[in-house]
Amino acid sequence: MRTCRRALTVLALTLPLAAWGAVPVVDDNSGSVGSSYPPSGYGTAGAYAGGGATAQPSAQGQLFMQLQQMQDEISRLRGIVEVQQNDIQQMKQQALERYQDLDSRIGAGGAPAAPAANNSSSDGAINAGGTPAGAARAPQAGSEPPDPAKEKLYYEAAFDLIKAKDFDKASQAFTAFLRKYPNSQYAGNAQYWLGEVNLAKGDLQGAGQAFAKVSQNYPKHAKVPDSLYKLADVERRLGHTDKVKGILQQVVAQYPGTSAAQLAQRDLQRL
Repeated sequence: MRTCRRALTVLALTLPLAAWGAVPVVDDNSGSVGSSYPPSGYGTAGAYAGGGATAQPSAQGQLFMQLQQMQDEISRLRGIVEVQQNDIQQMKQQALERYQDLDSRIGAGGAPAAPAANNSSSDGAINAGGTPAGAARAPQAGSEPPDPAKEKLYYEAAFDLIKAKDFDKASQAFTAFLRKYPNSQYAGNAQYWLGEVNLAKGDLQGAGQAFAKVSQNYPKHAKVPDSLYKLADVERRLGHTDKVKGILQQVVAQYPGTSAAQLAQRDLQRL
């Protein structure tokens, strides 16, 4: 009986040890029973370096890349805006200078300038556009017969539009005047002021053509020196620097003593 009891006691003591040895080891950091250490996904970077599966960027990485792209785009747009603002400022400054220059000329420009007795040089120089300096202008077909009173009213009405800063209508009025009265005593002035109006509008091509026609069509008119000087200014703005020096030299040589010649001499020294 005692032997049987000892056997049962030994068996009771050994069974828990055997059962304990069969229980699997649990890794508290793995989050699951029976998982191995290290956790799954460990060493992914090494697998990528060794040619394994490509690692996908995290959500934080994608957000950072998007923010960086947005900052680059904002910087680019800011640069464009700054360039445009500088261009607009330059255009405003040029327009202001044209208006101020025009205002300074309006005060003495209402009355027509009397044609000079002879502004041509003794050697038969050529004015801008290829017209001989002493050539007379032939009447144009379709022009109205002379009517000094009507011509004056028409010219003064066009000039009043300049004073009102209505340059579009002033340009139209002077163009119509020259078409009707190309041989009027006011025609040389009208041609010159057409150039000034176009310049104030920013129409450099139209201004250059109008200024050139003063010396072409009215070579003895007192406005020729001023028109040539303004033509040089237009050519400079257009970037035709090769023409500027020749026109300024022409003003100095053919019209010494005039204010236009003095300005031309100053500009020549700056070239």
